[in-house]
Amino acid sequence: MVVKGRKMNLEKGDLLLIKPGDHYELLVKEGQNSGDYHLVCEGNWVDQWWNRSTKPDVSRIDLDEKLLALWRHIMIEKRRPEPSQNEELTGYLLRALCITLERAVSETGPSFSHPYSVTRMMRYIEEHATTAFKLEDVARYAGLSVSRSVHLFKSSVGKTMIEYALEVRLSAAIERMKYTTMTLEHIAEDCGFGTYPYFHRVFRKKYGVAPGAYRRVDLTT
Repeated sequence: MVVKGRKMNLEKGDLLLIKPGDHYELLVKEGQNSGDYHLVCEGNWVDQWWNRSTKPDVSRIDLDEKLLALWRHIMIEKRRPEPSQNEELTGYLLRALCITLERAVSETGPSFSHPYSVTRMMRYIEEHATTAFKLEDVARYAGLSVSRSVHLFKSSVGKTMIEYALEVRLSAAIERMKYTTMTLEHIAEDCGFGTYPYFHRVFRKKYGVAPGAYRRVDLTT
């Protein structure tokens, strides 16, 4: 790959961001298949998005399923016969993709508040908090030993992985309490607390009231 006269090797997970007028050349060796995703976009919103922060030419990001799902959804929509395409949907999908890419880039940059490995652990916990997971799973995802990951997470975030997971679970529980008619027992199970008594104890310790009382107050406001 040659970008603005600079030659570099691209690997899986590398994101290339090029604005109109910039020159780049993609070199694929003979017999080698390119597995790249390409997206060309323009418009007022894209211009605003591009100009609101500095975009590095190349960044190494995680190819998580949410990001790939947005790519696939956009491609499927653009493959439809033109009369069947929904431009409004495509526009919002593009915005979601751009914002997701922007966050992924910022989290891998040197100015982000947490080390990259800690960010990976936080994202893993956020995505798996409502299911059973072990510290070993988080450490493996970050490419660290359990002892190193535990120390690094606590020193960077100011709380343990379990404490962080409980915060994510409580946030998910409050969302369900506000916007669904699920029973508190079902919410406790669905959000990873296992049993209602445990959910009740954790919730009361955090917010000073029982889940049922919190829900009743929220319904009256």
